[in-house]
Amino acid sequence: MYLSPCFLANLGLSDTLKIADIVGIPLPWPQATPPAGWLKCNGQAFDKNAFPKLAQVYPGGVLPDLRGEFIRGWDDGRGVDSNRSLLSLQGDAIRNITGFVSGVYVGFDAYTGAFYDTGSRNSIAPASAVVAQMNDDFAFDASRVVPTANENRPRNIAFSYIVRAA
Repeated sequence: MYLSPCFLANLGLSDTLKIADIVGIPLPWPQATPPAGWLKCNGQAFDKNAFPKLAQVYPGGVLPDLRGEFIRGWDDGRGVDSNRSLLSLQGDAIRNITGFVSGVYVGFDAYTGAFYDTGSRNSIAPASAVVAQMNDDFAFDASRVVPTANENRPRNIAFSYIVRAA
């Protein structure tokens, strides 16, 4: 991998990046087993005496568990994802999905988005001598307008995250 001398100088590194310089940085790895001298980011504790440089990055002696997780850039005051601290976990969320239902009588209905007509009809008893009416039943199903799964996620490809242990 080539890194320009200017880029490395901005990081306080020489024009030769040494493997020891990246201790603690999670790297995607395309195999299930990390190479010698590397550990999986699977929430495991490590020996801080055996890996003092790694302990400088993770002083608690525990690696982050990145299995099945996406790494998100820290907001650091930008205001996009405020009130977060480094290495904090964030639960899933989905943007609100809405639809519209108009009219409750058979033949006078309209719906959009995730709403659909179930085809079920219910009789509405009149309050007076007025003729009884039928109303439609509507349901909400987000899968009609967005891809769905048992989790929220962007498109992705699976890698193991590993860190250099030193």
